[in-house]
Amino acid sequence: MQRELEYLRTTKRQEVAKRLHDALGEGELLENAELEDARNEQSFVEGRIVWLERALASAVLIEEQGPRETVGIGSRVTVAEGSGPPETYHLVGSAEADPTKGKVSNESPLGRALLGCRVGETAEVNAPAGVLAFKIVSIE
Repeated sequence: MQRELEYLRTTKRQEVAKRLHDALGEGELLENAELEDARNEQSFVEGRIVWLERALASAVLIEEQGPRETVGIGSRVTVAEGSGPPETYHLVGSAEADPTKGKVSNESPLGRALLGCRVGETAEVNAPAGVLAFKIVSIE
C-alpha cells in the first residue's frame, strides 16, 4: 500500500497533470472527451490517495507468529474439505485479501468461520451451494 501511495503521489499525479494540460490545449472544452477522461482519472487518483493515506494511518501491523493454538489474523491455516486435498490459506485483513494467492480476508465467510478454531475442529461456511465443512489440519 505504501508503494502504491508513493507511485500515485509522484508518478501518476504528474502523468495525469500532463494529460490535463495537453487536453486543455486541444480546443473546444465542451466537446473535449480527452479532457473529460483526464478529469475522471484525476478524480480517481486523488480519491485513491486519500483512501490509502487513511488506511495506512489506521493500519495495525500484526507480527507473524509461530504455531498457534487457535486461528487468528496472520495465521496460515491448512484445511481439508471432505475427501479433497488439503489447502492452505493465509488469514489477512480485508485490504490484503487476494484469494488467488491464498490470502483470505478475516471478514469473508471462510475467514469468519476459521477465526478461533483449533486443529481438529471443523469450521462450517454457509455458501450458495449449501454448508461447506472445513476440518482444520494445521495452524501456523
